[in-house]
Amino acid sequence: MFMNKNSCFIFSLMFFFMSFFFFLFGMKLGLKSMVYFLEWELINLNSSSVCFSMLLDFKSLCFMSFVLFISSMIILYSNLYMELDFNVDRFIILVVLFVFSMMFLIISPNLMSILLGWDGLGLVSYCLVIYYQNMKSYSAGMMTILVNRVGDVCLLISIAWVLNFGSWNYLFMYMNSNFDFELKIILILIIISSMTKSAQIPFSSWLPAAMAAPTPVSALVHSSTLVTAGVYLLIRFSNLVYMINLNDFLLMIGCLTMFMAGLGANFEFDLKKIIALSTLSQLGFMISSIGLGFPNLAFFHLLTHALFKALLFMCAGVLIHNLNNLQDIRGMGSLVNQMPFISICFNFSNLALCGMPFLSGFYSKDLILEIGNMMFMNKFVFVLFYVSVGLTVCYTFRLIYYTMSMDFNYGCYHMLNDEMWGFIMPMLMMVIMSIMGGSFLGWVLIDIPELIMLSDWNKYLIFGMMFIGGWIGFEMSNLMVLVESMYFSNNKLIFFLGNMWFMPYLFTYFINHYFLSFGMNISKSVDKGWLEEVGGQGFWMIINKMFLVNQFFQNKNLMIYLVSFFIWIVFLIFVMLY
Repeated sequence: MFMNKNSCFIFSLMFFFMSFFFFLFGMKLGLKSMVYFLEWELINLNSSSVCFSMLLDFKSLCFMSFVLFISSMIILYSNLYMELDFNVDRFIILVVLFVFSMMFLIISPNLMSILLGWDGLGLVSYCLVIYYQNMKSYSAGMMTILVNRVGDVCLLISIAWVLNFGSWNYLFMYMNSNFDFELKIILILIIISSMTKSAQIPFSSWLPAAMAAPTPVSALVHSSTLVTAGVYLLIRFSNLVYMINLNDFLLMIGCLTMFMAGLGANFEFDLKKIIALSTLSQLGFMISSIGLGFPNLAFFHLLTHALFKALLFMCAGVLIHNLNNLQDIRGMGSLVNQMPFISICFNFSNLALCGMPFLSGFYSKDLILEIGNMMFMNKFVFVLFYVSVGLTVCYTFRLIYYTMSMDFNYGCYHMLNDEMWGFIMPMLMMVIMSIMGGSFLGWVLIDIPELIMLSDWNKYLIFGMMFIGGWIGFEMSNLMVLVESMYFSNNKLIFFLGNMWFMPYLFTYFINHYFLSFGMNISKSVDKGWLEEVGGQGFWMIINKMFLVNQFFQNKNLMIYLVSFFIWIVFLIFVMLY
């Protein structure tokens, strides 16, 4: 056990100092407007060279520093959360591989090395989702890796198309404006692969299912690694998106994902799935901001979202840990009196998710909404944007009222222990960053202040939608009997809205069912049926029967010997006579 704790502390300390160094280095490059492009030639054979490239600029170094900081806090948090697990070393090694795969993807300007980091994320995420080794984890892991394989295949095909430009480096694409058809195909393939990794419609079904992983893994996946890889790749390719005019498609996909996830979270009672659907909503918000033409603001929201979402999952993990593995919010209640520090952190992260003023989420979310309001936005996108903001506040306040301020429920055995230092220390660091990180990043990332000119009606619309959403969430939690009777009376509509518009059934179970049932029938009738009879098993049974007959005749039975001798003599006489 001492070795496990020691390894957790060493990796956490190493990642923390690396994040500090990368952030300072990125600040230096950002202030001097410098970019380091490093290329290492691995093989040079007959004018064909295989090179490993690294792109170090302000964005990549800043994102790497955030990934490493959050990873260091989560590894320190896992030291106590996973202390009863016999395979803590295996868990920590998988998390470290996960982080290194993400870093490999961040610094790569080369599609080949991007694919290595991309596939590393997919493979290690599968190993982490099935970590608890039960049927739910197996099915969730299979759904995760199969959906992500669609994006991997698209990335592989785009690598083949990029050879038209003479290099796998995507920086060369900007220099070849004559290849419009090739650029369109490559960009469509990259957008599809980013949609699968970031779980956009219609590939959203794997994200809530991946909650079968341990909670520290969920905190890492949903804040800064797996699901943000697709958004980061689109930010890197954003100039090509605007060259080919595919930003309207991204805007539509992002808005629909945001709206669908916000609706689904209001009908969900699983704590981790509510937070997973909130991640899906924020990912749709980032994709739609790229579609509106603000990739730098999407990157800003990506960083602020990573801070409060990691804290939100860490708080959820402590709640589940202390409530004897209960995840249903209906079994919780009055936790503010039982776990005050965890409740403070939980509410800070929830309010930052809503975009409450002067918390970290406000500085990026409000800026995207207000600058988007100044654009020529159609009414459909406008309504989806602001209704989704209201839905975010609605399910957040519903979650707060269910867990914090309702009556104490005795539905589970509470093991309330709020003063565990292994939980408090990393969460204290994260809550400080969730409060101050947004304003600090605003000073760092936005060097020129944005001029926003809106009417009073547009300016107060955001706060109005937040107020309406919070009031509806309060009423949904306060009128439990009325709301649950409405759920039962409109069960088909609630089933449709709560199951992500039937996406798990249409795009996962519906596709898998026929192939898996066909494979099971083939296995029963062929592999375990006819092949057993006419193959190796049937041949073994025939030989076994022959050996049994032979052994029967060789059991040294005198009567058998005499009868066989008599039959042999009669046969010889018969042959001699005729």
